[in-house]
Amino acid sequence: MKNSIHTLSREQAQLLALKSQGLSQPDFGKGKKAVLAAIDLLGYVQIDTLSVVARAHHHTLWSRLPDYNEKFLGDLLENDKTIFEYWSHAASYLPMSDYRFSLPRKKSYEDGKSHWFGQDKKMNKYVLDRIKAEGPLQSKDFEYKREGPGNWYEWKPAKRALEQLFMEGKLMVAKRQGFHKVYDLTACVLPSTVDTSFPSEKEYSEHLILKAVQAHGCVNENEISYLRNGQKAPVNKALKRMLMEGELMEVNIEGLEKSTFITSEKQLKSIEKIKLKNNIHFLSPFDNAIIQRKRVHHLFDFDYMIECYLPEPKRKYGYFSLPVLYGNKFIARFDPKADRATKVFYIKIMHFEKGFKPTEAFNDSFASKLKNFATFNGCTKIVIEKADKNWKKDMLPLLAL
Repeated sequence: MKNSIHTLSREQAQLLALKSQGLSQPDFGKGKKAVLAAIDLLGYVQIDTLSVVARAHHHTLWSRLPDYNEKFLGDLLENDKTIFEYWSHAASYLPMSDYRFSLPRKKSYEDGKSHWFGQDKKMNKYVLDRIKAEGPLQSKDFEYKREGPGNWYEWKPAKRALEQLFMEGKLMVAKRQGFHKVYDLTACVLPSTVDTSFPSEKEYSEHLILKAVQAHGCVNENEISYLRNGQKAPVNKALKRMLMEGELMEVNIEGLEKSTFITSEKQLKSIEKIKLKNNIHFLSPFDNAIIQRKRVHHLFDFDYMIECYLPEPKRKYGYFSLPVLYGNKFIARFDPKADRATKVFYIKIMHFEKGFKPTEAFNDSFASKLKNFATFNGCTKIVIEKADKNWKKDMLPLLAL
């Protein structure tokens, strides 16, 4: 029988979302084990190439793990083999325990789907044969003479083949050198103990649902199938069954029209134990907690977008503005730049949200977090370029590293 619909206040839903994201009262432990625990909780961590500050995958983990070190991620991938690279809604690190749920996407590519570009079957075979004969290779190991200037997205034929074979599941990323992928045969990378049974449609849909609920606390149907082509109907079918059988509970959030779903009565009751703390976080634009912009807008009343893809005259908050979460509220955003050569961390422009007034306690917390973030980015000095002059004056004595 279908459960009755519960109602959560907006604050309760916010606290549950933040706890589920590991941003409130986190307890991951330390070291590599903590990194793996965080990735398992989140379901994935998005990989991104932009390096204005630490790349998204490192930044996202640092936001949850005080002792995070970038080498932990490489070690889990290359040596422990407890995570792997593949596609979630975007390029990501995923827990190896979820490997079998990457197989449906891989099969779609193996059945003929192309990864961004048209396929060259002969090149695919050539690349695969070379790796079989020579072992792990990078894109740079394949010679290519470009005729005339080209754009970054105009990949050479061998790189296209490498990525196509990767998406098909014939190759995996064995490790990274710098930020460059080193590809090898899946049989040489995948641990023999990993479950490689192909999931049924029901299993896959339930996996997506339970992972989304685990990572976000409460989600609506669209958020579960976000950027997953062809999954909306199977997910909705599975949701109806799980609700009818009591595996999930339906809740409403005050002020929101769309129903959301929560995993169990036990999780619902856990909200009472969540204590609001005024922790402060600078989140990556690709952080799991904010990657779904509509969700953030509805749940937190925070209208956010990354502006690096906009022409400069159209930018309001800067090239790569980072949301500032304070307690359960998004209260500011700032445009950063870590200049590794000079070891200077810049706040190029600071914007506070309407109605928020910095207090002495906030300034102390912000300064402490900013110093930690600058150090994480390899910087030894902090410069605030553009901000409210009174706030800037108050902050300057607090920012010595």
